[in-house]
Amino acid sequence: MILFDLDGTLVDTAHDLAYALNLQRERHGLAELPLDVIRPYASHGSKGLLAVGFDLSSEDEDFEVMREEYLALYDQVLTRKPILFEGVAELLATLDQKAMPWGVVTNKPRRFTQPLLQNVGLLERAASVVCGDDALRPKPHPDTLFLACEQAGVNPQQCWYVGDAERDIQAGKAAGMQTVVALYGYLGADDHPEAWGADVFVNAPLELLALVNG
Repeated sequence: MILFDLDGTLVDTAHDLAYALNLQRERHGLAELPLDVIRPYASHGSKGLLAVGFDLSSEDEDFEVMREEYLALYDQVLTRKPILFEGVAELLATLDQKAMPWGVVTNKPRRFTQPLLQNVGLLERAASVVCGDDALRPKPHPDTLFLACEQAGVNPQQCWYVGDAERDIQAGKAAGMQTVVALYGYLGADDHPEAWGADVFVNAPLELLALVNG
């Protein structure tokens, strides 16, 4: 089975994540940030987005209030402009034709994941969908990856996990899976994927077909 991270790996959600952040900045009298400034933080959840948008850390007194405000705004716009990365539709169609199960394991809460996957037509097709709040510990812990394997009836050692963040590779390795870095995802200047210890690097989704055909 091939398991995928969601934001920055299967679906390009940066436009909507950035749109919600700029709506929040506008509420607080701040100017809009360009998409290319926000984009590298799109895989890091509300913590990363509030860091770039407001220079907030999770230790700051206002963090939880600002986080709830951001999530409420994102809830209103999350299906505004999500798009599959180029090649993802063809990749998943090929996996379906080969009867190879695939699934989604994300730290995104289920309240956002389910409508998002429904919007892009993937919810009913996935063999498993596991969200950050479906287990006690999200990535980089392996709990959600183990849960996805349990749902699909597949041994973790027979799985690949594909993601664009270091915690994805950490979780995959901890689960005993083969790991793949999606270099086309939301990598920033401070990311060093060559140091993450992944098994494979891909520059485009369709390069994953080599794993299936191999």
